[in-house]
Amino acid sequence: MNDTKDKILTTDEQLIQDEFDRLIEEYLDTNHRRKVELITKAFNFANQAHAGVKRRSGEPYIMHPLAVARIVCNEMGLGSTSICSALLHDVVEDTEYTTEDIENMFGKKIAQIVDGLTKISGGIFGDQASAQAENFRKLLLTMNDDIRVVLIKIADRLHNMRTLGSLRPAKQYKIAGETQYLYAPMAHRLGLFSIKTELEDLSFKYEHPQEYEFISAKLTSTEEARNVVFKQFAAPVDEKLAKLNLQYEMRARIKSIYSIWNKMQVKGVAFEDIYDIYAVRIIFDSQPGIDDKNLCWDIYSAITDIYRIRPDRIRDWVSRPKANGYQALHLTVMGPAGQWVEIQIRSRKMDEIAEKGFAAHWKYKGNSIEEDTELDKWLKTITEILENPDPNALDFLDTIKLNLFTAEIFVFTPKGDIKTLPQGATALDFAYALHTNIGNKCIGAKVNHKLVPLSHRLSSGDQVEILTSRSQKPQVEWLNFVTTAKARTKIDGALKKMRRELTRLGEEKVLEIFKKVDVDPSVNNLDRLTHYFGFHKREDLFYSVEKGDIVIPENLKKLLKEKTGNVLLKYVKQALRVSNKEEKDLSKQNKEAGVAENGKNKIDKTKPYLLSEEGYDPNYVIAQCCKPIPGDDSIGFINDDGKVVVHKRSCPIATRLKSSFGERILSTEWSSHKNLSFEATLEVKGIDALGVLNSITRILSEDFNVNIQHLMVDAKDGVFEGKLKIRVHDVEDIQRICVHLSKEKNIKFIGRVAD
Repeated sequence: MNDTKDKILTTDEQLIQDEFDRLIEEYLDTNHRRKVELITKAFNFANQAHAGVKRRSGEPYIMHPLAVARIVCNEMGLGSTSICSALLHDVVEDTEYTTEDIENMFGKKIAQIVDGLTKISGGIFGDQASAQAENFRKLLLTMNDDIRVVLIKIADRLHNMRTLGSLRPAKQYKIAGETQYLYAPMAHRLGLFSIKTELEDLSFKYEHPQEYEFISAKLTSTEEARNVVFKQFAAPVDEKLAKLNLQYEMRARIKSIYSIWNKMQVKGVAFEDIYDIYAVRIIFDSQPGIDDKNLCWDIYSAITDIYRIRPDRIRDWVSRPKANGYQALHLTVMGPAGQWVEIQIRSRKMDEIAEKGFAAHWKYKGNSIEEDTELDKWLKTITEILENPDPNALDFLDTIKLNLFTAEIFVFTPKGDIKTLPQGATALDFAYALHTNIGNKCIGAKVNHKLVPLSHRLSSGDQVEILTSRSQKPQVEWLNFVTTAKARTKIDGALKKMRRELTRLGEEKVLEIFKKVDVDPSVNNLDRLTHYFGFHKREDLFYSVEKGDIVIPENLKKLLKEKTGNVLLKYVKQALRVSNKEEKDLSKQNKEAGVAENGKNKIDKTKPYLLSEEGYDPNYVIAQCCKPIPGDDSIGFINDDGKVVVHKRSCPIATRLKSSFGERILSTEWSSHKNLSFEATLEVKGIDALGVLNSITRILSEDFNVNIQHLMVDAKDGVFEGKLKIRVHDVEDIQRICVHLSKEKNIKFIGRVAD
């Protein structure tokens, strides 16, 4: 028995040593200074600190810090400080050692990074929404101190996602949800393209395993045909580029599984209809004395001599890099087989920044990149948002996320200065980007010398002049059409300040009325009046008085002398009505999703929750935001009453909630449903021929006995498209209907869509 134990220990030790050797080998293959001794010291310290501890997968715990260190080194291109910090990142959190111990042994910088990682331990999110926002605030603030804290945290999440299979489904959904919601956008914003793509794919794999396998199998089965097309495309390009005396490589890059699925959902098309499954990437070596930008355009010129270009698909990220540092020249041409092919042209340096992240170079590689970068500006914007006091936790995260995952446009001031804004930004967003006071006083704008409203959406290349008025003040409705986090935060702050001022003036009016009718403005009397009008707080009463929403009656004395019971009864009725309205206003999405901030339940979370109908009385509630039906990939949330609210796993609200209310998530399974019917919407497109609509309705009513709730069809220029809202028992019903209708010769597309 002892021999077996010794053998296991020897195997574990060998496993650990092999992984460490791979780390050192990869480190020595980089251009960083050789600090093998320091890395070895950090490894030995962490190995000893975590000795005997196992991960849920059964492997020694030290294998996790080693894996994170390898990601930091090999996939992010960071050096010894980051590698040591990655090796030590869980020591303070999980063992008896302190940050002071780390500082004494490894110096102040490594200790500072480890301390930053410890403060945000347990992921970005805590169990409560408020803790979640606080941890996220800490995470973002550390970016100003040292961006490496965030990079190592992303590496930590990437390894956790790679080993997610050992956790139970409900936990998988929570971690995948928060990864999709914030970690992938964060990686994207920091230029970590490869990691962002893998995080998205892994999240998708655990949330939608069947769709993942389907698309994966499709990619495998079509690989040979793609290779043939690529060779046909590449041959004349190689011949042309050879005359330029360039050192380069050309390869096909396959679109990620998640991106393909996402495009199928957004466009409502099948896998076969995605024309940009792959892109061609040309990566060239820089030449002395020749600007990389000029070489990009030389290659562009050579390709467009061979193939016909699609002008609306040119993307010049060489002259004006993205905010995350990404540089490349994109073009789309008609290939030899008659299909559109996207081409990405980059230098080696551009490719390295695109794959390993602009942040990996930021302030750590001498003078190779200027410090006054777009990333610096973005961090400055984030810091401004963090200064906004006491934000609602979930709204705070949504506000931050606005700046994380978004395409960019470039617009000009009248003097020709360029401003970077997210796609979809409005004239008001631009005003706040210039200065807070300009935003607050904005009354309109001129875009390309034409007058437009504040809500006008801007496009790249627009020249924008902001019109202001000293009498203008921010309005509540402005929040409906701003898209940038900065604008939203500044408007929120201004509205709160205005409300405080109106509340003060309202209080003065109320006290004046009390004085006029000779009533003591005691706390008790003010509270009775507050309750009479159905408010929780005196401040709400004062605010409503100043706004003119309520008028204090002349018989104030009589009102305050009413029996306590009568006043209390009125208060209860009115307060219930008001509090319900407030709850809807403050957290409408959460309430629709059935999520509560408190409440206990007796549901076993360790196994899937069976969604059954039990006659006509289901043991669950359907979420109205996504309306899942039996057979859909779904998850559950537990509300205050212990009821399970069911969402599609792909529902945007569910994604947000998975990252915020992980303790309320359930994995679910549908039982067979024969009694209950569910609402579903089908989209149908085809050739506008006589009788086609009659055929559709006849098939649904006679062949499938389906009740059509709503039918809307639009025909134009010989084609039609429409939506059918029907009631079905499950996903199989929909599949049978779609197969049957698709056999009709004039129907070219039929599929289920969201409402």
